[in-house]
Amino acid sequence: MADILTGSDPEAAAPVLEFPMARAAGCPFDPPPALQAQQDEARLVKVRLWDGSTPWMVTRYEDQRTLLLDPRVSADITSPGYPHQAPSNGKNTISFILMDDPEHARLRRMVTAPFAVKRVEALRPGVQKIVDDLIDDMLAAGGPLDLVEAFALPVPSLVICQLLGVPYADHDFFQENSKTLIKRDAAIEDRMAAHGRLVDYLDDLMGRKMADPGDDLLSGLVERVEAGELTRLDAAQMGALLLLAGHETTANMIALGTVALLENPDQLALLRDSDDPKLVASAVEELLRYLNIVHGGRRRAALEDIEIAGQVIRAGEGMIMPNDIANRDPAAFPDPDRLDITRDARRHVAFGFGVHQCLGQPLARMELQVVYSTLYRRIPTLRLAAEVDSLPFKHDGSIYGVYALPVTW
Repeated sequence: MADILTGSDPEAAAPVLEFPMARAAGCPFDPPPALQAQQDEARLVKVRLWDGSTPWMVTRYEDQRTLLLDPRVSADITSPGYPHQAPSNGKNTISFILMDDPEHARLRRMVTAPFAVKRVEALRPGVQKIVDDLIDDMLAAGGPLDLVEAFALPVPSLVICQLLGVPYADHDFFQENSKTLIKRDAAIEDRMAAHGRLVDYLDDLMGRKMADPGDDLLSGLVERVEAGELTRLDAAQMGALLLLAGHETTANMIALGTVALLENPDQLALLRDSDDPKLVASAVEELLRYLNIVHGGRRRAALEDIEIAGQVIRAGEGMIMPNDIANRDPAAFPDPDRLDITRDARRHVAFGFGVHQCLGQPLARMELQVVYSTLYRRIPTLRLAAEVDSLPFKHDGSIYGVYALPVTW
């Protein structure tokens, strides 16, 4: 491994680790060993990306939260030094999550209301019916079957389709294009084509809603377009973002959480045998902390010089904040490598922190609470139909999980 200069001392040379780092064989739930070692050795360290750039990697929980709150830290993908996960065309086609305030705040406010806690709680009975109906279908079909295809992917897809006003009959189309978008090693041409297909699909759908609006989020965006507050392209991009984020992240948490619980039978039994909503909510937070499906860290760039942890991050330098290692910081979570659903893990950074924290987290939490409190109770003998080491984990994606999860009972 080549040596390049790190830190502010031009005389100091050290080997620079490649990022992202590989997880250890047989440890699919834990951060990469090299990442854990860096947290022990240095709060900030430079890493090398696919394009040869060397942003700062921030390893400690409190340092990440401090930087994510700092207005001198930019989420804008066009900012100098922004550490891209993969080749891009240099333009923001993802919508407001890759913008800074005030434009980020202006656009985000347009879609905030449907994700408010009270609005989300009103959806709980409907989500419960979706979950129960899918489990009925699984029980009727019998095992073994793929839990991803039969349950983990349909649950959030049906929910987000209802919320947005997207026909669920089109789920194969948007799920396949989403897979291409979040695959880290997909060619830029393939990713841009997939994104273009999704945006065109949402644009066409909004065109139909202009003529026949409904009581859904996309119809609300159409009203913003007609009022001149939003361009139609911006609205279509926002719709594509919400559609992708609304099903991929939760689907992977359902599947990966199931694997983790099956591998920790004491925790599974505690959850399955309890009818305490507080324990269920606690289990959701702990699994979010423990598993960390955002794979590759949150990316930022410094707009000004920032001093933190005894190091100066210069203006125009990039930062990567891997939430998986922050959520395993022993200073924040004692005995962090142990799954403990009774732990108070609510301060985790699985949804980010600060102004860019996940808009849909109330919905994701509610869906996971319904799933984790229902699936294992209704199928108490649920078990893997394959060895854990043989499961197809998503090591090549920006969202971590499993491509398939064979189970039986």
